[in-house]
Amino acid sequence: MSLEQITTRVDGEYQRVRAEAAVKALRENDFQAYYFPTREGGIEKALELIEPSAVVGCGGSVTIRQLGLLDILTERGNTVIHHWRDDLPREEINRLRKEAMFADVYLSSSNAITLQGQLVNTDGVGNRVAAMIFGPPRVVLLAGYNKIVADEEQARERIKNVASPKNGIRFGSKTSCSQVGRCMDCNSTHRMCKATVILDRRPTLTDYHIIIIGEELGY
Repeated sequence: MSLEQITTRVDGEYQRVRAEAAVKALRENDFQAYYFPTREGGIEKALELIEPSAVVGCGGSVTIRQLGLLDILTERGNTVIHHWRDDLPREEINRLRKEAMFADVYLSSSNAITLQGQLVNTDGVGNRVAAMIFGPPRVVLLAGYNKIVADEEQARERIKNVASPKNGIRFGSKTSCSQVGRCMDCNSTHRMCKATVILDRRPTLTDYHIIIIGEELGY
């Protein structure tokens, strides 16, 4: 067996072990959780969890768009509510953010998933973390294995030094992290780290499904 084959096998097994450990911990915390080694399995499971007649809300998730789920759902006949469009005025964007919170299903990813079975997410506006807690009766999260971290401390580290700088660059913002690639604990009005929510257990009134995929997805 070549070194490349050994490396591929070891990496795949490492991803599987961590993902399955995260799934086990999430289930112990009353979430429904699943692991699929490829995106095809994750997409199929997500479609199974979303009725063809359901209204689906979505925030600004890169993961969801990498998977092409919004297009798949729209083509299937679902009504999809999202605000990530360059041609919309601010008032319309805010209206769509609020409307998505009343959808049948909220579709998103997570900034970090801990091996203790927690979801850790940070927002600037707060519409995503709000919808993930209360509003849509069902939440479906899809995340690549790269979102798995050991604990809350590592989750915050990941958000500050990976997710926030990359999203800052994506948005073209002038935050310090997007300029230097790491958190500077800035006081910028454009700061994205304003509302951090840690879900230790499933919110009581929300049917929660977390799909972990054995690929690197999102920020």
